[in-house]
Amino acid sequence: MTILPYAERYRDDMIFMVLQAKDALGRVPRLNEDLLDVKANYMNAGDMFWLAIDETDRVVGCVGYSSIPDTTEAWLHRLYVKCDRKRQGVGTALLETAEAFMKQKGKTAVRVHLGLPKEQWFESYAFYPKHGYAEYQPSYMKKELN
Repeated sequence: MTILPYAERYRDDMIFMVLQAKDALGRVPRLNEDLLDVKANYMNAGDMFWLAIDETDRVVGCVGYSSIPDTTEAWLHRLYVKCDRKRQGVGTALLETAEAFMKQKGKTAVRVHLGLPKEQWFESYAFYPKHGYAEYQPSYMKKELN
């Protein structure tokens, strides 16, 4: 598996992977509008988005971030892993890539908004604390980047 900055040629495969990931969790697989134009919503705004690509050149995960204006903090967005690739280090590799990049860009903290009810988002509520995130209000977690 390789982590790459977003490339337009993977757009449709990424969207399909995200919809499959949502469906596997029993959620209505709706498309997040920002994924229709990743370059405009992330990269052209000075932020970043990555894809995890497997050995067959297919998207198996993604993550992005957006800066919080007038702060040194950022929001983490769209951390998805293909359902048959979970618990194989894909999510951790994506998260570590994003955090290292944000730290290099001078970000001091990263926030993530999780869904409610917690039972529906159980994977996220288990994943982020294992990586140093702490809930600071219902459905929001934060990590200081040291």
